[in-house]
Amino acid sequence: MNFVEELRWRGMLHDMMPGTEDLLNKEIVKGYIGFDPTADSLGIGNMVQVMTLLHFQRCGHKPIALVGGATGMVGDPSGKSVERNMLSEETLQHNLACQKKQLEKFLDFDCGANSAEIVNNYDWFKEFSFLEFIRDTGRYITVNYMMSKDSVKNRLENGMSFTEFCYQLIQGYDFYHLWKTQGVKLQLGGSDQWGNIVTGTELIRRKTNGEGEAFALTTQLIKKTDGTKFGKSESGNIWLDANRTSPYKFYQFWLNAADEDVKNWIKVFSMKGKEEIEDLILQHQGNEHLRILQKALAEEITIRVHSQEDLEQAQKASEILFGKATKENLMQLSDAQLQDIFEGVPTFNISKDKLSGGINILDLLAQETSILASKGEARKMLTSNAIAINLDKITDVNASIDSTYLLNGKYIVVKKGKKDYFLVVVA
Repeated sequence: MNFVEELRWRGMLHDMMPGTEDLLNKEIVKGYIGFDPTADSLGIGNMVQVMTLLHFQRCGHKPIALVGGATGMVGDPSGKSVERNMLSEETLQHNLACQKKQLEKFLDFDCGANSAEIVNNYDWFKEFSFLEFIRDTGRYITVNYMMSKDSVKNRLENGMSFTEFCYQLIQGYDFYHLWKTQGVKLQLGGSDQWGNIVTGTELIRRKTNGEGEAFALTTQLIKKTDGTKFGKSESGNIWLDANRTSPYKFYQFWLNAADEDVKNWIKVFSMKGKEEIEDLILQHQGNEHLRILQKALAEEITIRVHSQEDLEQAQKASEILFGKATKENLMQLSDAQLQDIFEGVPTFNISKDKLSGGINILDLLAQETSILASKGEARKMLTSNAIAINLDKITDVNASIDSTYLLNGKYIVVKKGKKDYFLVVVA
């Protein structure tokens, strides 16, 4: 497979140095991407680069993921308006360990010549003294060269610390070190990393008197058609760690993608081939209400990031909100899943004592909670078959709700009409 062509038809290719494609077509190339350990989980924004490494490996090349134990102590100014807070070494090491564990889920580390590797740039920077670095590396890159980079120019008006100013030189040395010690000839990254990457190629060129061969390739930054930032939802970032973003919310993010977005995203985030994706896009056109593309992408990426079991649980949870589930489905959900599904719906708290002898359904709906404005309205809704308790329709105005209705010993789900949900928490 031709790696550049693969990125091109997927809409991922942004730019590359002259000679990059020729190099990739004539030999197995070692290429690397750096990951910034600012959190203890990668987000779906990082998935673009994870997919780049996956495609790189599938095309017969050797991918290297660099976790930034050293660069993480400095902070990349690219795309930032202010300097970020510095992380403690303990936090940084924790983040590195967590990200490394995630990366190991995606790449193949046992496939011969193009087996993946994970490296940490702290391993070669920890013995470097400041004087050694500015003497052996700093003298090859001029201040004028560094000032010309967008990551620096965009910050000059508001000020930029010397720490951040040096970032591109440190990242440049990473490329030189990997080129010299492991024969890495290519650095890949998002388009916002172009300046940092070519600093590395320039450092290699200057330290070898023009004899060193090094190349750069960048991918497109993913955007949403509505102008909001990719990788975020109303509740914040979408993470790969299930403790930060549950599999249900992760699945829902992709399932709720806009039609124009998902046509692009399925090319970037799916491992499906060109013909299969084009066929799905054709099926989707004119049948947008079936969400064919959204379902295909949500299923594939949820399995890859989490598991088949997590996907099935997420699908069961999703069916509840779309009216296809039963009381039995609801009873199988954990506390966390119930809270996920009904996050943001109106919630009411009542005492468990109220249920000890049973509470009349009219009182529950209009007195103990304000799900309905009055008992008269509650009576009308019940007799018109518009009220469900735990997804079971109730029409009897004399029905008594007691502790046997509790889900996980503390929840009651009330549905009004076709799509209005309420959560009663019994303390």
